[in-house]
Amino acid sequence: MTITRLFPVLRTTDLDRLVGFYQTAFAASVVYRYTHDGREVYVALRVGGGTLGIGFEPHISRGDTVAIWLYADDADAAYRDAMDAGASSVAPPDDLPWGERVAQVHDPDGNLLYLATPGDEVPAA
Repeated sequence: MTITRLFPVLRTTDLDRLVGFYQTAFAASVVYRYTHDGREVYVALRVGGGTLGIGFEPHISRGDTVAIWLYADDADAAYRDAMDAGASSVAPPDDLPWGERVAQVHDPDGNLLYLATPGDEVPAA
């Protein structure tokens, strides 16, 4: 299993407000949008030479506003390796509507990690 890239995802209850902030403050440009059930739920921004994701979460607790996405060539193997190393499972690997296979774990300090295998529909960051 190889990690191919990673990026932070900010989680917010007000997607438009937070996207607008990064566009205004840091000249971020939208490179990808995802809509689910008629509502925009995710935006990827190009900020300088990096990518920042912002996801809509209707109910988030104060400590869960940032997540790290780690893309791997095998999400299932990444999940097993993380669990073997001491992670706690949030959600086992599953195929999601936008074409990625994704698992969720908390690292030993409680940080939320998404372990994903890219799908064909999501552009590379």
